[in-house]
Amino acid sequence: MSSTGSTISQLYCPKCGKQFSADEVHQLCDCGSPLLVRYDLERAKKTFTKENIGSREKSLWRYRELLPVKDDENIVSLGEGLTPIIPLKKAGSKAGIPKLLLKDEGIIPTGTFKARGAAVGVSKAKELNIKQLAMPTNGNAGAAWSIYSARAGIRATIIMPEDAPKITRNECAAAGADLYLVKGLISDCGKIVAASIKKNGWYDASTLKEPYRIEGKKTMGLEIAEQLGFTLPDAILYPTGGGVGIIGIHKALKELKELGLVEGELPKLIAVQAKGCAPIVKAFDEGKKESEFYPDSRTVAFGINVPKALGDFLVLDAVYETGGRAVAVSDDEILKALKELAEVEGSFVCPEGAAIYAAAKNLREEGYLKETDRVVLLNTGAGIKYPDTLSIEVPYLSKDAVL
Repeated sequence: MSSTGSTISQLYCPKCGKQFSADEVHQLCDCGSPLLVRYDLERAKKTFTKENIGSREKSLWRYRELLPVKDDENIVSLGEGLTPIIPLKKAGSKAGIPKLLLKDEGIIPTGTFKARGAAVGVSKAKELNIKQLAMPTNGNAGAAWSIYSARAGIRATIIMPEDAPKITRNECAAAGADLYLVKGLISDCGKIVAASIKKNGWYDASTLKEPYRIEGKKTMGLEIAEQLGFTLPDAILYPTGGGVGIIGIHKALKELKELGLVEGELPKLIAVQAKGCAPIVKAFDEGKKESEFYPDSRTVAFGINVPKALGDFLVLDAVYETGGRAVAVSDDEILKALKELAEVEGSFVCPEGAAIYAAAKNLREEGYLKETDRVVLLNTGAGIKYPDTLSIEVPYLSKDAVL
């Protein structure tokens, strides 16, 4: 065994406090809550230093002490991580936020941030000797888990709504996953997955039903801190469906604080949803700790069309604890923002990424975001993965035309 240096100590329930071994397969707590990973941060302090981190491999695995995989042989990687943070000078000036930054996950393997959760989740599944997993997905998570499962030699069963982007279907199929479509929402897919897992004994890789996807997603928070010189921005906007990313970023920043690597207030974490599917926003507006199922959900930002997130209480905790917000934008605002970022900055983001730019502009107009704020937008995927989002009429020319 070649040790990674992971300081993982146990799994724990954030609701009832029950603890579990990290060397055994666990899904949800007995009380129904997702489980989280706890690390021995005192031990991590010995090697998890700015100098050591900076000299390591250019991938998310540079944060090995704060990741759950113990043996190097179990790491399943395609070089994911360390995506750039790009200043949006023109768009920021136009929006009244001169210090606007974009962390662009579109250049990561499989084209979305889902590769982070898949890399760490599949690696830990391999370490736990998992042979077959199953999950519902709106598209990109299924694609990422299919690709990484293929690399790990794990069989994957993927179930997605029929409206999921065709390109993500093709990724799953190309990777050899058992792919099925459902005439319904991701919540309908989830019911089928749950029943099939109960029957077949497969590993449940559904959002937050295994504890390790969040550990991959949290590396976005670790990277933001490192890339900003271990200082913290004033706000981070995140497109929120299942909410694993915002939960993970919150967890990462708290771990960095406890390690003494960052100082000051945590950034305001802002959960952005679409008006056609905004259960977290509704709960936030009503001051609740959990959301209700959002009926008849529909939005052009397919990745955040999640009518009820299992970890909604953790998303709301992250928002409340940081003085953040939960806000919704319309599909029209999303499409306008997508086109504007491409025209002004040359950044062709995914619809979910466009949603957070639209939200940032609205929050600046309200005065919630200040002109002096350093604001990070987290674009979760490449715009080219959604070729049909924009409907554009292109004029034809005759063969002898001159412009």
